[in-house]
Amino acid sequence: MTTASPRTRAGKRVLVICQLDAYANGVKPAAIERFLRQRGHDARLVDTYHLSRWARAPGPFGGRLPAPDPRKFALYLTEAASVVLTRRWGFGRRHLSYYLLVADHRLRRAILKRTLPLDDFDLVICETVYDAGVLACARSARTLYDAPAPWADEVFFDGRLSARQHAKLRRLETGILESVDHLALHWESYARYAVERYGISGRNLMPLNFGCTPAHQRAEFADPPRVVYLGNTSAGFNDPSLLARLSAQYPHIDVFGGPPPDPALGLNYLGYAPSLDVLSNYQLGLVTCSKDPLRRDGFSSKHVQYLSYGLPVLVPSWRRHLDLLRGSVVYTEEAFRSAVEGMSDERRWQSASDEAYAQAQRLSWDETLRPLEQLLSRDPHLPED
Repeated sequence: MTTASPRTRAGKRVLVICQLDAYANGVKPAAIERFLRQRGHDARLVDTYHLSRWARAPGPFGGRLPAPDPRKFALYLTEAASVVLTRRWGFGRRHLSYYLLVADHRLRRAILKRTLPLDDFDLVICETVYDAGVLACARSARTLYDAPAPWADEVFFDGRLSARQHAKLRRLETGILESVDHLALHWESYARYAVERYGISGRNLMPLNFGCTPAHQRAEFADPPRVVYLGNTSAGFNDPSLLARLSAQYPHIDVFGGPPPDPALGLNYLGYAPSLDVLSNYQLGLVTCSKDPLRRDGFSSKHVQYLSYGLPVLVPSWRRHLDLLRGSVVYTEEAFRSAVEGMSDERRWQSASDEAYAQAQRLSWDETLRPLEQLLSRDPHLPED
């Protein structure tokens, strides 16, 4: 899948295992690779999104066909079974998801252990829980698991586990969190959540927040304010029904992302955004989320993307730790329209926009990824040049 090249004169060899999808999972790995290369490290990115596929086959169907390998074919069947049995069938979603998730996890570990030269690298970073099991297979390489969110609770609150299965998946995940040399989560409130709710020791925790690239062309004031929603339009934790109810209250909400939402929701859906620069055409960014304990303590990557264009961000009142994200405008569902119309005052909007853009500068990738450079330069277990 990848091979290590001779180490650069001043840098370390770093392998980044990830799944590059069309959402936030594709953003941070690319930022890490760029950050490390700019600092002289030999960073290699491995995309496992189509790990089960015969991606090298000629023609347009190569990425859809199963790979001619027993384990990859088994992974392909597991993925297909997940679509058929758990996507729309309520019983399968609640009772069968666990078995398919664990099978996927174990197959990926076996495939990656065999195909990746883990110990040819000084540091192996994994950006997705589905592949994180392979970190236990590294012998001499140091390991960093940079988890997007606590996995077992995310799946449980999404209605895909029984209580017993939730406990079992938590034990599996906790084993990963404790076993790696270094542990980070995409937002610091998630790290606190893992310590408090999972009871992990936190001995290997390091900060590595999600970041952004502050835009050169900031958003400008307009009245009435136009609101943008960017992201997944079907995930339960994003609460598409809430998004629909807010859109019914205020007509100037445009929705970008995917998959195409249920037409019954009545969203002004505009497909995938051609680029993040579309955000400069709006005055407010919108975050929706469910009310479960994980999302109350959680984080949305779209939040910092809005901030990067100087957009004040509308955030549900049940989301906590907003002191970490200046430029946020709290709303309740009942008072959503008045919260938006309150931003029709240019002076008020400009003040919130300036606060949002200043927050984005504090969350630039050069700042949020700085602990990674410190790790590579100071970790006594990593070989020195």
